[in-house]
Amino acid sequence: MFSLHSRWQKLRHDRRAAWTAFILLGVVLAVLPFLVSAGLGRTWVRILDFTLLYILLALGLNIVVGYAGLLDLGYVAFYAVGAYLYALLASPHFGLHLPFWVLLPAGAALAGLFGVLLGAPTLRLRGDYLAIVTLGFGEIIRIFLNNLNAPINITNGPQGVNLIDPIALGGFSFSRTHQLFGISFPGIYNYYYLFLALALLVVFISLRLQNSRIGRAWVAIREDEVAAAAMGIDTRNIKLLAFAVGASFGGVSGGLFAGFQGFVSPESFNLMESIMILCMIVLGGMGNIPGVILGAMLLTTLPEALRYIGPLQDYLFGHILVDPADLRMLLFGLALVLIMIFRPAGLLPSVQRRQELGAASSVLAQEQSSLYDTQR
Repeated sequence: MFSLHSRWQKLRHDRRAAWTAFILLGVVLAVLPFLVSAGLGRTWVRILDFTLLYILLALGLNIVVGYAGLLDLGYVAFYAVGAYLYALLASPHFGLHLPFWVLLPAGAALAGLFGVLLGAPTLRLRGDYLAIVTLGFGEIIRIFLNNLNAPINITNGPQGVNLIDPIALGGFSFSRTHQLFGISFPGIYNYYYLFLALALLVVFISLRLQNSRIGRAWVAIREDEVAAAAMGIDTRNIKLLAFAVGASFGGVSGGLFAGFQGFVSPESFNLMESIMILCMIVLGGMGNIPGVILGAMLLTTLPEALRYIGPLQDYLFGHILVDPADLRMLLFGLALVLIMIFRPAGLLPSVQRRQELGAASSVLAQEQSSLYDTQR
């Protein structure tokens, strides 16, 4: 009886601590743009907005790479599809100005369709071969966007699409400054709260998918596709579903990017963007949602923080010794290499991946030890 009572008290204490942590986190997220603006300036609030967009992208790619184990190097193509759909239908380019609540779901649906079109021919490919095909798909989309300006001007070619309508819901425009209880909310603050709400929604969907029958099927395919098929899992449809769901999240991010930026061009969707999003997942912890969020935050803010290296050199030495852009990328790459050496599973790996890497390391150590004993 005493044991049951103590367990109940511990459970109540754990729940109270969890609710307290959630409330504190909610308060911090609510006041974060004001704190960042006061400490670092409004430029960093804009960087904060882009951080949330990259979190959305990383969570989408995490479904394909982290859950299903399908190496996708062309994920930026779905980002581009969502962005261009919003840009073309909410700008003077075609003279259409469709509302945001229509364009965002349409971008998600179209990107999901493109995800199925990519996944269908690649169902038998794995590993490096799948990576090469998806890389080519991403480049094909970018080249199409860059050249579909003749004989009929569809995408406006390399000049891109500008004068895109800002995001608005009803009569509320997120780009304008609004007053609430005497507090001024500029446009970049409004976009922050919109992106934060959608990011939390995607986190919730990802958590539900992770703990669902579909999520477990994805993990089974990632670990051993042959064994998963032998257990009765429809690997074809499950893999297509992973491509479609991940691509739809990318389409949502692209629509938000177009409405927020007001301009899109093919240069925004190059191969480096796909690689950076993949690095966010690997760095943070593949398949682990908190790790993916941490990786997206670090790889979005760290390059911007390293821009201060130029003024720091000028302050310390009186002149700039190394070009800040080159030194910034050098330090950025060095940081990635060091993290992969000392934290190969990522900064916040999932429990399963940590156990897998730990078991692999122990087996390798045993094999090396036995080989050394044999040589002796």
